[in-house]
Parts: sequence; structure tokens; C-alpha cells
Amino acid sequence: MEKDQYSPSAVRKLRDRYGFRFSKRLGQHFLTDQNIIDKIISGAEIGNEDLVIEIGPGMGVLTAAAAERAAAVVAVELDRALIPILEDRFKDYANVEIQNGDILKTDIGAIVERCAAAGKSAGRVKLIGNLPYYITTPIIMKVLEDRAPVDSMTFMMQKEVAERIISPAGSKGCGAISAVVQYYCLPVHIANVPREVFVPKPAVDSAVIRFDIRKEKAVPLSEKCFFAVIKAGFGKRRKTLLNSMTGVEGLSREAAAAAIAAAGIDAGRRAETLNLKEFSVLSDAVFTIDFLRN
Repeated sequence: MEKDQYSPSAVRKLRDRYGFRFSKRLGQHFLTDQNIIDKIISGAEIGNEDLVIEIGPGMGVLTAAAAERAAAVVAVELDRALIPILEDRFKDYANVEIQNGDILKTDIGAIVERCAAAGKSAGRVKLIGNLPYYITTPIIMKVLEDRAPVDSMTFMMQKEVAERIISPAGSKGCGAISAVVQYYCLPVHIANVPREVFVPKPAVDSAVIRFDIRKEKAVPLSEKCFFAVIKAGFGKRRKTLLNSMTGVEGLSREAAAAAIAAAGIDAGRRAETLNLKEFSVLSDAVFTIDFLRN
């Protein structure tokens, strides 16, 4: 890979050579800072037996850095216009595969199975990517809800979104997405990234977060009920738990009061003050009471 691959001029040269045009619709902002790229790759803790699946490789700067460490890299790119650039840049890389596709419609488990069957990797599975801001949460939730067989996700995202996702219980930024993601993962802040290191420059700063998938979770009696309780709690985040829990479908005020009491939680608290364990205990109580009522 050429020495100046990280510079804005290198991005512009590739753009002009292939007649590529940046897509606002796809939220394309390409990273041009080697120091930040090194931090992402180092923060992802990629080993030489690991499989890396990259979401949205763009022009391939993260791809190249990951390929130097990983056993195999599968880069999934939505924009067809970028495929010729990526195929040319990695034609001599035996451990890099370029795949044109929408990650929201991609079976990550199938990629893992195929690579394992082909003997391409025998280690952990790491997701990495500079995620388009508008689709960050859907991508994270797809991976988690699909129970994709991955060990970690290291993503660059809008700084405000990152701060909200990793906000602890009781903090101003804590919300439903914080509780859900932290139920599945242990988030680790890797780096903050200024907007000036992208081409074209976005309107906001970014942050890099690694999400280590929990191997063991304190699973409530009903995960569906757990997420319903979280959604109801933060749907009326300025209300007390007694009022917000009536947002759980089919749960009366009386049943909500009984569940909160059974969980040993003050009914006057707000959802944003509860930690994951308290949410789990409360959802178990809601599930039990609703089951007994029916």
C-alpha cells in the first residue's frame, strides 16, 4: 500500500482516477489520519489468527491496517462505485476479501462459518468500521439482536452518539440505547476523533468505542419483557417508574406498582437512575406478575 495512503491528497487522487463522487446519502467521510487509524486497529486488539469483518471500508485505509495483523479480513461495502477501487488496492492481498453488500442485510454468521470452513481463521471474530452517522444504532442493534458470533465491535461513530451509548445509569445522557447495548456489551472508549481528519469534513466530531460482547449475561426470565421495560421507562423518562411502567403493553397501574414493590425499588425513581441489575430485577417482577395475572 502506498506510503501516502492516509493523506487527503491520496483520497483525492483515487477519487479522480476512478471518477468517484462522495455520497451524502451514504454519509461518506473518509479518514485520512494515520495516528487515528493506528489507534483503531490497536484498540480492536486484533490477533494474527483473528477474522476481521469490516463494515464500510471506503477506500481501504482501515482494511490495509487490519490485514497486516489479522488472519483474514472481509470488507463489506455498500457503494458499488468503491468496489473497483478496493479490488485494485487489494488484488495482491491473499487475506483480504471484498464483498459488495448492505451490512443490514448480510448474514455475519454465514461469513464466519464460511471463513472457518475454508481455514482462513482460527481465532476470534472482530467487527471494525467507520460507521455512517445515520445508521450507527441500527448496525449495532442488528449485530446484537442477531446474536452474531463475534467477540467485539470497534466502531467510529458520532461523538454524541458514543457518549450516549456508554453513559452510565444515573447520568444525564443515559437512555434506552445505553441500557440495551450495555446489557450485551462492555464498552471501552478508545479515542476521540476531530472532524478535521476526514475528507470531506463532517459537521461533527467522532469517537472510537470498542464493544466487548459479554460472554455471560444476567438473563432475565424474559428478555422480551426486559426490553419492553427499558423502552417504557425511557419512553417517559421524566415520569416516575410508577407512571412510566404503565407503558408496558397490558400492564395496569396496579400491576406496575406491585412489580416495582416486588423488585424492592422506590416507585418514585426515574428509569434513568436504574442500573442494569435493577432493570433485570424489575423486568423479572413485571414478567412474573403479568404471568400470574394471566
